Amino acid sequence: MRGLVTAAVLGGLALPSLALAATVGAVPVEGMPQLAFGHPLQGRYLLANIVWLLLIFGLLYYVMAHYALPQVGSVIADRAARIAADLEAAQGAKSEAESAMAAHREATARARAEAQAAIAEALQQAQAEAATRSEELNRRLAQQIEEAEGRITAARDAAMGALRQVSAETAESLVAKLTGRVDPALVGRAVDRVLAARARA
Repeated sequence: MRGLVTAAVLGGLALPSLALAATVGAVPVEGMPQLAFGHPLQGRYLLANIVWLLLIFGLLYYVMAHYALPQVGSVIADRAARIAADLEAAQGAKSEAESAMAAHREATARARAEAQAAIAEALQQAQAEAATRSEELNRRLAQQIEEAEGRITAARDAAMGALRQVSAETAESLVAKLTGRVDPALVGRAVDRVLAARARA
């Protein structure tokens, strides 16, 4: 169909030249016959040119309106459709990317909250364990201190008993040598008073 239209257009373009050549055959014209001003056949050339101009313009208009322009329009429509599809795909990809970014932010926030909760729980557990160990250590230390104080008190009482006995015996021996007679009860009370005074000092 396109070959037929092209042949018709070329034939239409060649017809004016053939007509002018047939017309001018009897009278020679220098240069282009259309520009042969003052020639006896100038009016005839002008009318023929106008007629063929209208015919060729009409033919070209028909070809452009029914063949060329619809194809150009279809190409433009296809391109617009492809552009719209690409824009829609880009918008969809943008929406998916925004959704993925929101999900990533949410997952990050959740992971951060879980990590902070785990850290707080571990810290609380460590503090509880440390408090328990500290209480156990304090209890053991208190028990050891109490046992040591008991041993010290027992040792002090034993030492004080031995010291009282030695002091009482020494005092009785001195009093017996000085006075010739001894009152063990009186000496014992005196030794107790002296030891009590030294213990308070």
